Amino acid sequence: MKGNEAIAEAAIQAGCRFFFGYPITPQNQIPEYMSKRMPQVGGCFLQSESEVAAINMVYGAGGAGARVMTSSSSPGISLKQEGISYIVGAEVPCVIVNMVRGGPGLGSIQPAQSDYYQATRGGGHGDYRMPVLAPGSVQEAVTLTQDAFDLADRYRTPVMVLGDGLIGQMMEPVDMDQAADRKPAEDLPAKTWAATGHKPTDEAPRAIINSLYIDPVVLEQHCMKLQAKYDAIEAAECRWQEEMLEDAEIVIVAYGTTARIARSAMRKCREKGIKVGMIRPITLWPFPEAAIRATLKTAKKFLCVEMSTGQMIDDVKLAVEGQRPVEFYGRTGGMVPTVGEIVEKLESMNGAKTGVEQLLNQTGAALDQAANAAQKTFASIGQKIEQKVNDPAFVQKTEELKQKTGEFAGKALDGLAKGATLLGEGLNKAFGALSGLVSGEKKNDNNDKEGNE
Repeated sequence: MKGNEAIAEAAIQAGCRFFFGYPITPQNQIPEYMSKRMPQVGGCFLQSESEVAAINMVYGAGGAGARVMTSSSSPGISLKQEGISYIVGAEVPCVIVNMVRGGPGLGSIQPAQSDYYQATRGGGHGDYRMPVLAPGSVQEAVTLTQDAFDLADRYRTPVMVLGDGLIGQMMEPVDMDQAADRKPAEDLPAKTWAATGHKPTDEAPRAIINSLYIDPVVLEQHCMKLQAKYDAIEAAECRWQEEMLEDAEIVIVAYGTTARIARSAMRKCREKGIKVGMIRPITLWPFPEAAIRATLKTAKKFLCVEMSTGQMIDDVKLAVEGQRPVEFYGRTGGMVPTVGEIVEKLESMNGAKTGVEQLLNQTGAALDQAANAAQKTFASIGQKIEQKVNDPAFVQKTEELKQKTGEFAGKALDGLAKGATLLGEGLNKAFGALSGLVSGEKKNDNNDKEGNE
C-alpha cells in the first residue's frame, strides 16, 4: 500500500469515524481515501473550506467524544496551529497527521523534516506539548497511527504523526491483518467529560469543552495540571530504536526515512572497521534523552542526520550535555541525503581528532622532543665532565685551588667536579659554566683572573 492510504485505513480500523481536512500535496491520498471509505463504515468525511475550518471541526467532534483525525502538510499545519492550541487547552483527544514538505512558505512538494521545531515545541501559542510519533516505514506508520488514538484518549491530548513526504508516497508491503478491527486499549478511561453522553455530577452538572480561563489563578492551576500530564507522558511513552551501540564510537541520531538511509551508511562503515551505531527516535516528543546519554560510555562523537538545516540536533546536544561533540549532516528544500554522503561524513569524523585530542597530541610530541634533546645534552655534558675530572692536570689544578681558597671553596669545587651543583643557579648559567670549563676557555677578568679560570 501507499503510505498515505495505509495510514487512512489504519485509522479506520482503529475506530476513527470522523475526518475533516483540506487537500495539499504530498498527503492528498489520505482525504481521497477517506472520502471513499468513511461512508462504507458509517463514518463522516468532510472536505472543509480551509485548514482553519478543518481543525475546528476536529475540535467539535473530539469534544463530543468521537475518534477523529485530520491530515495536512507543512503550510496547512501552520494554519491549524491556533486550533491545535485550543484543543490542547480544552484537553480534547484527536490525531493529526503531518506529511512534511520543503519550506518555508509554500516551499516545495518534496519531502523534508523541517517541521521538527513546530511539532516538538508545541507550534502554537501558550505552554504546551503533545506526543509526536515519527514512523520509519509504511508498516510502522500503520502501527503508530493506531497507537496515536490510544495515546490521545489516555491523556486527553492531540497526538501528531509526523512523516516526511516519502513515507506518504512510497509503496511497501503492509500486513493489515494485525491492524484489522483494532480495539481501544483496555486501560482507557470512559469519556465522561465529553459533550455527549455526559453523566451530570454536583461538580460537573454540564460538560463544558473550553480553553478560556479569565481568572489567572485558575488558569495557572490548569496549566500546572497540563504540565503534570506532560511529565507523565515523558515518563511512560518515550520510544526509540537502538542499533549496534555496544561498542559504537560514533553514534548517528536520525528518524523517519532519513534513519533508513543512515542505517545503510552505518553498515557500510562497519564493513570498513568504523565503529558506528545508531539511535532512531520514534517519539520525537518525548525525546529519548536518557537513551542517548547511555551511549556516552563508548561514544566519542555524535552525528545528527536530518532532512533540514538542523533542528533535532538541538535536542541531541541537550541530551549529550556538552560531554561529547555533536556534528550535523543534512539536506533540505526537498533534497534527500544519500548513503554515500553520510558515509563520507562518518569517515571524516572517524579520521578527525577533536580539538582537545589534537592539543594533547601536540603537547605530548613537544614534551617528548624536549625530553630527548635534554637527555642528549646531559649525556654529552656528563661525558665531557667525566673526561675533565679524570684529567691529571685538572686534578692538580683543583688541589692548588683548594689550598688558595680554603675549605669552603674546596668543597664547592669538589662538588662541581662531581656535577652536584650544576643546576644551582639555573640551567642556562650551568650550561654556560660547564661549556667554558670543558673547552678550557678563560674569561678575562682584571680583578680575579685566576678565580674565573
